[in-house]
Amino acid sequence: MKTKNLSITLPTTMLKIVDRASKKEHRTRSEFIREAIRLYMGKSLHATTTSAEEARALKQGRAEYARGEFITLENLFNEVDNSHR
Repeated sequence: MKTKNLSITLPTTMLKIVDRASKKEHRTRSEFIREAIRLYMGKSLHATTTSAEEARALKQGRAEYARGEFITLENLFNEVDNSHR
């Protein structure tokens, strides 16, 4: 893999956190920060990309909600709690 240097500035406190975490994971700073960027980018890209199947499920869920076909979290907890009695 071809690499290039990147210079960034971090607040001292953040750098200490990065150093502690990278040491705990037996990684260099660079490895740790690369992985953090990969995770961030993966979540960001995935969060904005919806598959056709997910879009259909969202549409169906919204329609059910509009028809009143849903249960609140509070009601669900009450049902679960009552089923254990």
